[in-house]
Amino acid sequence: MKEKTIELLKTLTETPGVSGFEAPIRKVLKDYLSPLATELTTDHLGSLVAVRKGNDEEPKIMVAAHMDEVGFLVTSISNNGFIRFQPLGGWWEQVLLAQRVEILTRKGRLIGVIGAKSPHILSAEERAKPVKIKTMFIDIGSTNKEETEQAGVKQGDPVVPFSTFHLCKNGKSFMARALDDRVGCALVVELFQELQDVHHQGTVYGVMTVQEEVGLRGATTSVDVVQPDLALVVDVSVATDTPGIGDTDVAVRTQLGKGPVIGFYDASMIPHTPFRDLVVRVAEENNIPFQVDVMPGGGTDAGKIHLFRQGVPSVVIGIPVRYIHDHTGIAHLDDYQSALRLLVALARVIDGSELEKLKDNL
Repeated sequence: MKEKTIELLKTLTETPGVSGFEAPIRKVLKDYLSPLATELTTDHLGSLVAVRKGNDEEPKIMVAAHMDEVGFLVTSISNNGFIRFQPLGGWWEQVLLAQRVEILTRKGRLIGVIGAKSPHILSAEERAKPVKIKTMFIDIGSTNKEETEQAGVKQGDPVVPFSTFHLCKNGKSFMARALDDRVGCALVVELFQELQDVHHQGTVYGVMTVQEEVGLRGATTSVDVVQPDLALVVDVSVATDTPGIGDTDVAVRTQLGKGPVIGFYDASMIPHTPFRDLVVRVAEENNIPFQVDVMPGGGTDAGKIHLFRQGVPSVVIGIPVRYIHDHTGIAHLDDYQSALRLLVALARVIDGSELEKLKDNL
């Protein structure tokens, strides 16, 4: 199972799919889900909806993860052949300089590097100031604009970080780009694999949303397709177990290898309390380790899903990841497997009577 999980994570994290340009990753996810789903559809923005029917039609449980990754968009080409770009999603400028990227042109993929001045020619003033994205550029080795254009680069081309999957020496941690949120997509795929042999009453909708990183847009449309009774959003959480993060910098501590996180608060949603308590109880009853997450400065697709129509009770289950929105993040297989166990256990437990209890306990 570990080998299959690693291969799945490698495939998903190395497949491009920045916000608004998710076609490559959507195709891969379709290939994985087609043999597992009762139905498989796509909404008009491109979010993928896989259906796994249980013994009863209801409750309808939406398990959502976003397929898009942070990246860039080509905006212009200078006379010297350098490429200006617009970020897609949230980037901290200082993680970008001298990093390699991949431009997805109509002629094929091109490797470039985000240029940086050599320290030998930096003034004292420049050394003291952070470099802004608006002054950055991508260099593909061209000497003029014509060479860049002949290579296939055009305005509007998507750009992804260039980074490959790597299993760490301990055999448990792994490095990759786009863990936010391909790790969630992988969990939905493996959940559907597990449900082939698991008795569950409700209908599970595995939803891979688009454009989460630019405003939770895919969640806004796909929730209308599903019209769920409950929603579990599978995303990542900022691991705070690295140097330089003090106790006053974060509300709670989360770390690799200690279990998935259950979101108790974020900037886009306060979870439905009875549903949150059910998730906690199921984890405890099944001896599944978990951590609590409080994220004042961010949100997930649940921020849109829980506001659909009269409201959808929603909870976020996250995988702790170091270095989110960077070229390379680090996560832990134990957290991943525990999250999968929790999702399977919830699918088994949630039925019509459990749904009524949640409604009655508001």
